[in-house]
Amino acid sequence: MMKRSSMVAALALCLVPIPAAARFVPVEEQSIADLQALMKAGKASSIDLVKAYLDRIAKLDRKGPTLRSVIAINPDALDQARVLDAERKAGRVRGPLHGVPILIKDNIETADAMPTTAGSLALKDNLTRRDAPVVAELRRAGAIILGKTNLSEWANIRSTRSMSGWSAVGGLVRNPYALDRTACGSSSGSGAAVAASLAAAAVGSETDGSVVCPSAINGLVGLKPSIGLVSRTHVVPISHSQDTPGPMAKTVRDVATMLSAMVAADPADAATQGARTTDYVAGLSTSALSGLRIGVVRPEMPVDLERAYQKALDTLKAAGAILVEVKRPKLDGLGEAELLVLQTELKADLDSYLATTPAAVTTRTLDQVIAFNAANRATEMPFFEQETFEAAAKTKGLNDPAYRAARAKSLRLAGVEGIDAMLEDARATLLVEPTYAAAWLSDPVYGDQYDGPSSSELPAVAGYPNLTVPMGLVRGLPVGLSFIAHKYGEATVLGAGYAYEQLTKARVAPHYLPSADVGAGLAGAGAPAR
Repeated sequence: MMKRSSMVAALALCLVPIPAAARFVPVEEQSIADLQALMKAGKASSIDLVKAYLDRIAKLDRKGPTLRSVIAINPDALDQARVLDAERKAGRVRGPLHGVPILIKDNIETADAMPTTAGSLALKDNLTRRDAPVVAELRRAGAIILGKTNLSEWANIRSTRSMSGWSAVGGLVRNPYALDRTACGSSSGSGAAVAASLAAAAVGSETDGSVVCPSAINGLVGLKPSIGLVSRTHVVPISHSQDTPGPMAKTVRDVATMLSAMVAADPADAATQGARTTDYVAGLSTSALSGLRIGVVRPEMPVDLERAYQKALDTLKAAGAILVEVKRPKLDGLGEAELLVLQTELKADLDSYLATTPAAVTTRTLDQVIAFNAANRATEMPFFEQETFEAAAKTKGLNDPAYRAARAKSLRLAGVEGIDAMLEDARATLLVEPTYAAAWLSDPVYGDQYDGPSSSELPAVAGYPNLTVPMGLVRGLPVGLSFIAHKYGEATVLGAGYAYEQLTKARVAPHYLPSADVGAGLAGAGAPAR
């Protein structure tokens, strides 16, 4: 059993003293473009930006509202900023990310002095000193790695009864809009941190919902890219069929800026061999909706969300989009097939990843992680168990006929018979639907209590892009609108999302309320006179 002193040390992992800001720089609610303009005008340096964000982290993340969204601070962030400031002074600006501080989800490796824990104490010594290729691309583009974000432990694959946003290393991430509600998993820390302006943008990762859900629920733009655009090498895996890093930011332009830097072929990730660097910002246009044929999906949803969705549809139509109602096919057996794929690939992919970790990491297989959790139950499993891990450990490998059949079935149902069929029926270029409903309560007793709607499953399984854009507030909580297209349709969803965003400006900054702003009705109309 891990001693309490060791646990406390792990929870404080890599957090360093916060230096005072050299001068006040207004980073709250600032976009990447805003920050770049400040630096270009000489009103701020990269060092100023790093210090300003570190100051906000100190005030909001472990104090004040105590968001717990940042799991580690990069001790080399200021040194990176100095180098980039020197380059700017010498006349070299690498691009729109030059000198901009960003955060990286803590299942993605960086070469900095920070371990990659996936939120688990089993990986507290996983200091690899290697950049995941996606991080290397962002660094090459001039981004400063400010730190790592908290997450649902093991990217929310350990248990079907988990509490999204909780990890043994980082604790529970809190939603900046209502502190008692979920920030959604598994990229919960990335969502909460960017919403609270603890960095300009962040990288999350998604297997099914883990970029688009925390983005929508924290009032952000988030993109789950097509499988094959962004490298997954040196990312703690769940599934090579569905895993992908994705950008999360306050605006569509910022997400497009991030994606433009993240896309690259990686020899170690066969799925990316066709990836080509693209400037996704250049294609953004406020007229992108004019004449665009869009399939409208209407899942069952709460009345308040339905009103917000109808308002979004009215905006699309007013902008010249041609809206066509479509029904989602039944797709019987999709969920079961997807689960078998994820469990089988989890065992194979995680075992392969753990074999590459430093010798200090003593859990070298999924079976050993399961044993570690059992031996450290008080710290690793105080709220929920590891039944998904245990089921994955019993799978029969990537050559198992049942696994192969499940992958073929899930891909066919989600792609050809799902998204492709809906687009074809509507003769549409993309689909829209609500991303998720508003945030549910974080519940350590019963775990996540949510049964839909969700836009994530079909694009996640098919490997297609899913962009969520803020749609406004429902009872004081953010909700998002999803734009979904064929594989490699990133330019299409970004263009449509940008045009919608510019018309609505629906993002609202958080106010760190203790609970959702639902009005005065809870108190009733007053006791009757006697």
